[in-house]
Amino acid sequence: MERCTTLIAGLMTASLVLAQGPASKTFTLSSNDVGGQATLQQVFNGFGCTGANISPQLSWQHAPEGTKSFAVTMYDPDAPTGSGWWHWLAFDIPATVNELPSGAGTPGKSGMPAGVIQSRTDYGSPGYGGPCPPEGHGPHQYLVTVYALSTDKLGLDAEASPAVVGYTLNSKKLAKASIVFYYER
Repeated sequence: MERCTTLIAGLMTASLVLAQGPASKTFTLSSNDVGGQATLQQVFNGFGCTGANISPQLSWQHAPEGTKSFAVTMYDPDAPTGSGWWHWLAFDIPATVNELPSGAGTPGKSGMPAGVIQSRTDYGSPGYGGPCPPEGHGPHQYLVTVYALSTDKLGLDAEASPAVVGYTLNSKKLAKASIVFYYER
């Protein structure tokens, strides 16, 4: 009887595993330009920094089912502001897009897909604003995140504050994936 109970329990477990289907793939973000240490290509040009201010290449894979759009952000939690520093907020990226080329978010360039909105950063203007931590403040981490969203449009414009964009992204988020890189002066 005990062997029969064990066999039935094993068959039930196997049927549950099979009913769930193959394991879903993890939503991932990668970059050919960043990961580890930032280069002068990505560093801001202003606030005492003299970089090229070119947004990094990004690509993502395995978005969850139901994804209707994407958003990309870059955030420095180490900025001595009490609330970090938002360097990049781009949203309404079509669900058919899975890569942004190097320079796509750079202000004055037209590398973003049609309809994408880049909103104000903590530098005060829309578009990518690269790393530029205070001199001697130590290494800062820069968190680049892509969000898979349940809506095709967030209903925000280029004047939306980072806090409003962040709140809206998180309320529509299906999944997110991040990479971290570092820079110091």
